[in-house]
Amino acid sequence: MILIADCGSTKTDWVLLNGSERVAQVFTQGMNALLLSEDQMSDIIAKELMPHISADDVTEVYYYGAGCINAEINSAVERAIRRNMPKADTVEINTDLLAAARALCGNKPGIACILGTGSNSCYYDGEKIVDNVSPLGYILGDEGSGAVLGKRLVGDVLKRQLPAHLEEEFYKTYNLDRGAIIQKVYREPGGNRFVASLSPFLSKNIEEPAIHRLVLNEFKAFFVRNVENYANYKELPVNFVGSVALHYRSVLEEAASALFITIGTVIKSPMQGLVKYHSR
Repeated sequence: MILIADCGSTKTDWVLLNGSERVAQVFTQGMNALLLSEDQMSDIIAKELMPHISADDVTEVYYYGAGCINAEINSAVERAIRRNMPKADTVEINTDLLAAARALCGNKPGIACILGTGSNSCYYDGEKIVDNVSPLGYILGDEGSGAVLGKRLVGDVLKRQLPAHLEEEFYKTYNLDRGAIIQKVYREPGGNRFVASLSPFLSKNIEEPAIHRLVLNEFKAFFVRNVENYANYKELPVNFVGSVALHYRSVLEEAASALFITIGTVIKSPMQGLVKYHSR
């Protein structure tokens, strides 16, 4: 049987396939391979996944994960998996960006994008990623992501760029003052997750002209600074995975239309597409 893993920093979605039939689906804690050791990853798999599946059933593993950025890290992930599933003939370790590309495009060429807490994009030729504009994180890049949308919102609130009634609503909603915001962004860990957590305020108030403009301009920046770097971006569909893309789809389409870009598939999670891609 085939085991597919879609692994992020906070949770991992595991699906066991027999042909095209889902035999099991298990959710475990996330495993960012940049932050965890081989032993830690092996322990999570042993305690949270293996009680729900049989190691003897697994012949192939396709793991798509956060932090899988080089051969050394990928080897550690592979060893952690093989320690728990020693009979697996194939263990393939890939990036979450390839998960997005395979889920969105299958075996066809296209541009695949992630818009979640962070953002990323690539040109995919139907088999592999052939071009990728570095996302650079929420300080230098990550245009259109939940973290950068939240960062823009906080900046506009603190610099009095929003109408007074929206500023008042923001402070009431989050029970924060200027000092608390500065503390969370600059002095506490997880500043990106904090600003990303403010994104629902934008969604709730998206009909407000100032909020709509903020989100629209950020999506335009994503297209200009990322997608437009791919030579054939006007000929190929631009596809998206991630909660931000799904929740703000109408504004995303508005930004794309203004730049003569065609939106293709938009999904929240890559797993359904990965199941289709790996089904036999």
